[in-house]
Amino acid sequence: MKNKRARTSVDKAVVDVWQREVGELSTRNFAHRLAASEDLVLRLEIYKKLEKHRGCVNTVSFNADGNILVSGSDDKRVILWDWETGNAKLAFQSGHVNNVFQAKIMPYSDDRSLVTCAADGQVRHAQILERGAETKLLAKHQGRAHKLAIEPGSPYIFYTCGEDGLVQHIDLRTAASTELFTCCPIDDSKAYMPFIHLNAITIDPRNPNLFAVAGSDEYTRLYDIRKYKWDGSTDFGQPTDYFCPAHLIGDDQVGITGLAFSDQSELLVSYNDEFIYLFTRDMGLGPNPIPSSPLSACNKASDIGLDHSATDANEKAIPQVYKGHRNCETVKGVNFFGPKADYVVSGSDCGRIFIWKKKGGELIRVMEADKDVVNCIESHPHTTVLASSGIESDIKIWTPKAIDKPTLPANVEQQYPFKRSMTSKGADLSAITMSMQMALKQALFSFLVCCCIQQSSNRNLGAGCTD
Repeated sequence: MKNKRARTSVDKAVVDVWQREVGELSTRNFAHRLAASEDLVLRLEIYKKLEKHRGCVNTVSFNADGNILVSGSDDKRVILWDWETGNAKLAFQSGHVNNVFQAKIMPYSDDRSLVTCAADGQVRHAQILERGAETKLLAKHQGRAHKLAIEPGSPYIFYTCGEDGLVQHIDLRTAASTELFTCCPIDDSKAYMPFIHLNAITIDPRNPNLFAVAGSDEYTRLYDIRKYKWDGSTDFGQPTDYFCPAHLIGDDQVGITGLAFSDQSELLVSYNDEFIYLFTRDMGLGPNPIPSSPLSACNKASDIGLDHSATDANEKAIPQVYKGHRNCETVKGVNFFGPKADYVVSGSDCGRIFIWKKKGGELIRVMEADKDVVNCIESHPHTTVLASSGIESDIKIWTPKAIDKPTLPANVEQQYPFKRSMTSKGADLSAITMSMQMALKQALFSFLVCCCIQQSSNRNLGAGCTD
């Protein structure tokens, strides 16, 4: 019997077109299936470089329609782009006195309302007027404010987090900020860390009452805003659930730099000096995990609606892992890609973009994107387009226009071994003094050079500036 020829992506595309023409595949599903095509992902290449910033670009974000890209930079400016033409529609001073870390357009605001946070700890609101933009201070953190999260579908409400461990809820209608809680370590054994330095916050789009935060320890904490009493009569600091891979519980060398929720309530967690993990809701450790026992806390909060009474802790599902990139130097984000979050994307210290299949964790694409470090990757809300930025001062737009499909570098998943940061648990690398950083880099470089000589291979250890 002859072996059947493996069906290629072209074969599948032909079948999809036929099914659409005969009415067996809806136009919507056809568009989603096309946008999720691996063939398109493999043909991504640089479409345009957006060049106007005068410093590292720390944030890129599309508006809801996908026709405008907003960016923020070390130059303290915010720029709104027509990314298809490469033209800057508007550039204005953010009002911040230090590097802009995140800028987002509020939904249903006619793209005239933006919120920003920065290294100065400020949270600001910008309103686009006919003759430019006006900004005002909304709230402040004692330390850098890395991320903010907008409540899905709301033109007014968003959350912020900062290195002071504080999480704030802000309503633009009243310009009032509410300090919800300060994130603290899970037990009292970490006297050196009175609070968690928060790097990331994200909201579940399927259930906007739930939001997650993470930072300078190994846990991602899930909170339910419905538990907060707005008269301040209750302590809101207790998470509804915790997430952490079992082998990292108690590891005092890791922290978390990036979080992302999918439309299916899956949670992506990017660790520094480690890998990326995908959690489903049933993988939580419960509201009271015991740090000394990785598998001890398997009971979920009752209000999440999950029953673990018949679940053996030893049989808990293991999160999907994504390997190959390197996350040691900066606070990097992580994201989903595709209409149904079919892929996972991340930047790397080697200046590349890594793309994995969400299901199974297979690395399918590695793209050169920065001379130093790639920190931000943002997916277009409707089509197969990516925006990336990093240490370089430009923004790169990626579209599937390549004629030839590239191959992966050999042994890419072993090419960039992790170097454990020589700091106390949860310490933010960017908070180390410059002399300490240089000493660590020199020692690690010497060690890695020895490894390179022994293995007779070249390792690209691009080191970018910390944000």
